[in-house]
Amino acid sequence: MVVNADWQTTAEHMGLEFYDFCCQDTTARKMRRFLRPGHDPVRERLKRDLFQFNKTVEHGFPHQPSALGYSPFLRLMAIGTRSGAIKLYPLNTWILNKLIRYGAPGVEFMGLHEENNTVMQIHFIPDQCQLVTLLDDNSLHLWSLKQHGGASELREEHRFTLKGPPGSPPSATQVTAVLPHSSREVLYLGTESGTIFVVELPSLRVLEDRTITPEAVLQRIPEDNCSRRSCELVEALQEHPKNPDQILIGYSRGLIVLWDLQNNKATQHFLGTQQLENLYWQRDGSKFISCHCDGSYTQWPVSSDNRQAEPLENTVPYGQLPYIIFQGGMPRASYGDRHSISVIHGSQQTAFDFTSRVIDFFIIFSSDPAAEFDDPSALVALAEEELVVIDLKSAGWPAVHPPYLASLHCSAITCSHHVSNIPLKLWERIISAGSKQNIHYSSMPWPIDGGTNIAPDPPQRDLLLTGHEDGTVRFWDASGVCLHLLYKLSTVRVFLTDADPNDNMNTLGEDEWPPLRKVGTFDPYSDDPRLGIQKIYLCKYSGYLAVAGTAGQVLVMELNDEDAEHVVDHAEADLLQDQEGYRWKGHEKLKTRDGPVRFEAGFQPFVLVQCQPPAVVTSLALHSEWRLVAFGTSHGFGLFDHQQKRLVFVKCTLHPSDQLALEGPLSRVKSLKKSLRQSFRRIRRSRVSSRKRRGAGGTASEVQEANAKFDQDVLQEMELAPVQRKIEARSAEDSFTGFVRTLYFADTFLRDSSRHCPSLWAGTNGGTVYAFCLRVPPAERRMDEPVRAEQAKEIQLMHRAPVVGILVLDGRSTPLPEPLEVAHDLSKSPDMQGSHQLLVVSEEQFKVFTLPKVSSKLKLKLTALEGCRVRKVTVANFGSCKTDDYSENDLAVLTNLGDIQIISLPFLKLQIRYPCIRKEDVSGIASCVFTKYGQGFYLISPSEFERFSLSTKWLVEPRCIVDMPEVTSNNHVHNKSGTENAARKSRGSGKSPDDSGEDERKSGRLMEHALLNDEKVLKEIQSTLEGGRGSYAERNLARSPVGHGLSNGGGLKLAGRCPAVSTSCARH
Repeated sequence: MVVNADWQTTAEHMGLEFYDFCCQDTTARKMRRFLRPGHDPVRERLKRDLFQFNKTVEHGFPHQPSALGYSPFLRLMAIGTRSGAIKLYPLNTWILNKLIRYGAPGVEFMGLHEENNTVMQIHFIPDQCQLVTLLDDNSLHLWSLKQHGGASELREEHRFTLKGPPGSPPSATQVTAVLPHSSREVLYLGTESGTIFVVELPSLRVLEDRTITPEAVLQRIPEDNCSRRSCELVEALQEHPKNPDQILIGYSRGLIVLWDLQNNKATQHFLGTQQLENLYWQRDGSKFISCHCDGSYTQWPVSSDNRQAEPLENTVPYGQLPYIIFQGGMPRASYGDRHSISVIHGSQQTAFDFTSRVIDFFIIFSSDPAAEFDDPSALVALAEEELVVIDLKSAGWPAVHPPYLASLHCSAITCSHHVSNIPLKLWERIISAGSKQNIHYSSMPWPIDGGTNIAPDPPQRDLLLTGHEDGTVRFWDASGVCLHLLYKLSTVRVFLTDADPNDNMNTLGEDEWPPLRKVGTFDPYSDDPRLGIQKIYLCKYSGYLAVAGTAGQVLVMELNDEDAEHVVDHAEADLLQDQEGYRWKGHEKLKTRDGPVRFEAGFQPFVLVQCQPPAVVTSLALHSEWRLVAFGTSHGFGLFDHQQKRLVFVKCTLHPSDQLALEGPLSRVKSLKKSLRQSFRRIRRSRVSSRKRRGAGGTASEVQEANAKFDQDVLQEMELAPVQRKIEARSAEDSFTGFVRTLYFADTFLRDSSRHCPSLWAGTNGGTVYAFCLRVPPAERRMDEPVRAEQAKEIQLMHRAPVVGILVLDGRSTPLPEPLEVAHDLSKSPDMQGSHQLLVVSEEQFKVFTLPKVSSKLKLKLTALEGCRVRKVTVANFGSCKTDDYSENDLAVLTNLGDIQIISLPFLKLQIRYPCIRKEDVSGIASCVFTKYGQGFYLISPSEFERFSLSTKWLVEPRCIVDMPEVTSNNHVHNKSGTENAARKSRGSGKSPDDSGEDERKSGRLMEHALLNDEKVLKEIQSTLEGGRGSYAERNLARSPVGHGLSNGGGLKLAGRCPAVSTSCARH
């Protein structure tokens, strides 16, 4: 049975609503305009109680990190990015600057510098809730953590750009080193010219009378030892750990000067023979270490006389066992491509090998402030793609499992799937399986534990499943602000690949030198692109999981609490059904392992369905109650009984002219000419049809005048209808018309109105909907009788727009419940007494049909009225924030313009529209996934999910507070009085809900602009990486920032280009 779904009445053709067309009374028609549902004040108030758009959280790892800072006083870590964002991370969560305020085990402050420039350095003011950032435009920004509305928020207090005298070159004031003094009164700014400026806090005013010039430094140094060029470019500034009146000045060419701030003179100088990278004081102030670009480091003694000091030998005095920690230092010839941090302690030495460039690192120490030596407990390393923490207290120095800053893109994300309200039993089993995978991690508590969480506990347990290019599926706890990895599933063991899954990349040979050990989880390289996961479907009630991949593989799995070894059953589904004239030109299917395969505890596959041709699986549906799984590709779809492990049926949807579907995803280059030809053909058809319409309209002036008069009279008496765009029907010869976009199981009336039966619905890219009646045997005969299927309906949309969603509404106009949802008493039984309705969502419109006759009932045109197309659609439940007694089901729709529209069911009335994603962000739109309760996620970068909410009731909103600890420092502390300026812009959720929503929308727009419009920044980065040494800012983009954000004795992190050394010395 074929039904033409786009029949149109005369009234619809005129663009009028049906009752307006029938009503002849002009007065009544005018009155009716004011009574339409869209203008009902009661409904408007209800919509305010139901719908509210907020961008709340960014999950994942910051995109393109560029700077790192740490405050031992606050126990907070800060990360800056190339897009101008700065994010602070306390206990089990993270904080962003300036726009939205959140809190700890889920603490988050969200924002960025308005300039969107790269953050070069981050420095915390000692013993204060303040920090300073340096951007690549040479501007300084002062931020403060303050309490507002019962929670903490980060505000920008001042901004400042160092300016030189008229006519001076830019290098004269280009800041290269920043030192926040322990007095909390001033900042010392080293520049490329060698001048050190002193800036007052918090006003950021230059104190010109305290400037340290190269000429003043050279006056105290013998002429034989240095020249004017020796004092160019200040590379490092370090305060004496015991005497705050002395600072160590390191110049790029190797000269190091100990400067007396009280007497404004140099008390001692040190001459290095190599280019300097950074400096570090020993805790007692008797020695310091300098690191150099040739991979060496040198210890220097500090004395009270003014003689030139000679370097000490690198020995261990008094039998103590120091920690030496440095970045780089590897021989360029053999290990120039490695990114490493080495730790040496006595006879133990390990070079931690990272898979991405190390930006910076710091040491967390736990000794008494009065102790002579540091007692390091953890190494925190920020790489370009992940954060790694090493436990230095446990044997073997294992890594610490991070509770936040998850590396979502450890392998490229290919798909995602969200499941709400997970049952407790399934949740505990998944956590148990994941804990067995984490036995190699340290048991140390997370060491960065500043801040206090004041947000309420999550109302339910939610899972976000991400599929990856390497064939893995990761299970994330998406209940709250922190996106925490619970469990990782790998499908690689089922197939034969080049890599052995039992290989241990961390295994070292006894004589291997240097002793490299791989750390971190980021691994962007896939052994075989065919392993990529494309579709995921999890049944939270039965524990069945179906995943489908790039090479047509469909795996059905069940949860097992123990390791097991078994054979995975195989079945093939020939979607071409042996039709002649077709030849697959794409990749081959994956080869499977013969015999039993051993699987670890967790989800274990028990059956594999291989589609032929092995094209990408484009749609997937699982019905755990009927034990059926449906799958679709660009060639057709099929149904598999995973209980009896047999194929029920396959249906080929390939059009005879669609040869492009046979080329596969890896050979699209050949199809470019064909695509261009088809585009030109459509243009020609459009021009011909428009000329025919103009020719048929006539040119008689009388006709035109009559039409104009008629139109004028009509406009005076009735309301204007929306202008509709003319939609060109797609040709059946267009490519990928057989592409199966959606699959849907439903128990509904398909043959007649007296009997309902199980059914499978499929929608294609060519606007065709197929409906199959299913006969599923009762439970007592389920293994004895086969499942049977018979095609009952076929609907062809007139414009052949791709079908992106199918939904059946019961007699109460409520969407049918999920499989087993009624059996678990979590949903009402569907109404099988009244007539059911079928909702078909295409890219261009929404259309409701009656069942079982499949006659059109009503529709909502989207493309014709608004010019946009549907990309994602789902049913979401929206609850009122005023009462728990009211909730409703609506459609959440994402368009190709990045807008989100909420449309009512079953009357298809637009409720509200929100701008969410930039229309240019095609990958963000494609990655969007909605939740069952009006939230959503989409990728704003390869490593970050943006979380948003459409509901006033279901809102994951972090809140935290950062208290000011008591100052225990022995340094000189002076509280400078003065009036602090109010923050320029408040960023946080401490405002009223109405105000915070606007701030959050601004935050989302700014962050997306920063992350997605940074082509200029990327070009600059590329040019600096390819160029020479250049300016300081350019060099710091090509190498790691160094020595920032540590208080005295906090462990050294002197970074440089490989093989430059960065060192941290600490002793027990």
